[in-house]
Amino acid sequence: MMLDPTTIEPVAPHLLRSLREHVHERLRRAIVAGSFRNGERLNERQLAEMLGVSTTPVKDAIRKLESEGLVRTEARRGVFVEFSARQALEMALGRAALESVMTHIAANHISDSEIVEMARLIDEMEHATDHSALEDLVNLNEAYHGMIHRISGCAYLERRLDGQRMYDHAQRIALLAVNSERRQGFVEHQGIFAALAAHDPALAEQRMRSHIVRSAKSHVRQVFGADAEGLAYDE
Repeated sequence: MMLDPTTIEPVAPHLLRSLREHVHERLRRAIVAGSFRNGERLNERQLAEMLGVSTTPVKDAIRKLESEGLVRTEARRGVFVEFSARQALEMALGRAALESVMTHIAANHISDSEIVEMARLIDEMEHATDHSALEDLVNLNEAYHGMIHRISGCAYLERRLDGQRMYDHAQRIALLAVNSERRQGFVEHQGIFAALAAHDPALAEQRMRSHIVRSAKSHVRQVFGADAEGLAYDE
């Protein structure tokens, strides 16, 4: 499958100081968004031409992608995409398990001032949702989940989530580009907040788990056109 040039734009001159990071981010986002299929061979020279860069930052990016588990290198054969529907859903299930526990704990610890702060965040998310402000909404989504992590005080669990932040970020960009997903996600975030504000840990945990699993299934359908085979999991 050829890379759609509308998916990955050339790196602008003002980004040259952090060229390697931007090439890495663009390729990573393209893989998670489904521009490449699982098992597809990546051509470094072709990618470099598409991005308007030399092959050096592309090679660097591929090494990082391999460490993240998104590509594999086979001796004398080349580099291949390693991102399947099953892998995408497994990553989300891991996140759901950790973050739902953090949300349970946060519901027991959230203060009145933090409820007010989160209510303001919800208002901003609603405004961004109504105005289809994708970049703002992605940032607000990450701030929302980050605030729950902070309130929970679960530093160890948060570190366990660090390894897949790249996937979570790319998934949000892909999903929130769809109007129905923006609205559904906002309704779910409202529901999680209501449970937190009511100091209902069991409900907050259940709603967070349901939100993450449903979003993951939507992303799998969006990218792969089908649910992950052999990995049924209810929201």
